[in-house]
Amino acid sequence: MRIAVLGAGAWGTALAIAFAGRHDVALWARDAAQVDAMSRQRSNARYLPDCPFPPRLRVTADFSAALDGAGLAILAGPLAGLRGLVAQLKAVAPTIPFLWVCKGLEAGSGLLPHQVVGEVVGQAPCGVLTGPSFALEVARGLPTAITLAASDAEFATATALALHGGNLRIYANEDLVGAEVGGAVKNVLAIATGICDGLGLGSNARAALITRGLVEITRFGEALGAKRETFMGLTGMGDLLLTCTGELSRNRRVGLLLAEGRALADVVRELGHVAEGVPAAREVARRAAALGVDMPITRAVTAVLDGRITPRAAVEQLMAREARHE
Repeated sequence: MRIAVLGAGAWGTALAIAFAGRHDVALWARDAAQVDAMSRQRSNARYLPDCPFPPRLRVTADFSAALDGAGLAILAGPLAGLRGLVAQLKAVAPTIPFLWVCKGLEAGSGLLPHQVVGEVVGQAPCGVLTGPSFALEVARGLPTAITLAASDAEFATATALALHGGNLRIYANEDLVGAEVGGAVKNVLAIATGICDGLGLGSNARAALITRGLVEITRFGEALGAKRETFMGLTGMGDLLLTCTGELSRNRRVGLLLAEGRALADVVRELGHVAEGVPAAREVARRAAALGVDMPITRAVTAVLDGRITPRAAVEQLMAREARHE
């Protein structure tokens, strides 16, 4: 199959490298200078400098050329650009099936990615590729298992089968809402866990945060129509564990730096990558409140991000909550 990966950040590049082992892959970037550098170096020096491109991977700054002859497009930009990228894709290749890999809730609207896509194109053969995965490990060919979720079960199964191979295992799932909720909220909880670790609160506290965080994910997901069992799988528990404990986690890194007393603007600037948990926290908290879903950890993270409370005070507030049944 010929695949167009639209977006040459770390995750888009990693997927392009992984899929180019078995498919012809075009990796598109807006920046012509970046494309020229990648073409000459046969790597993405900015995001994954030590991961060489396979022979079947080509790079281009020409959007139409990237899609020429492609049987699948993978939208690998951040959630903030999803709406525009879907519109651009459909203007050039209106019938091509596509996947997105961004996680979160759209700033302002509070919509999940599939809801954003639906507002742009309505019904289409599409879905999300998500789950516990660090880009660097995927690019290096280390064993990874992720989920391809779509409301169309036949599309999910067929596309997962086509992409599955090597050290990248892909499981099909029909719970699109659950897969996206797990991917969105776990980033918020990773910030909380980073704060916990940065304050030196210990392994007991980290375990409590992760466990109660999974409860928050499940409450929120079920209120939006997700299946409870989805959160016991890769896009729930799996993604939560990885993002809350992995050294490569951007969102955990945000929490660690906030625990040092750093300002959020400085943290984001130093990170140099998108940490989807930062914008997602506010939208998750807002939407949960509208649904009447109790998410105390998410509220605490939002208060820290907004500068309304210090990281340590947020922890003290959570610990001071009255006892209740689990």
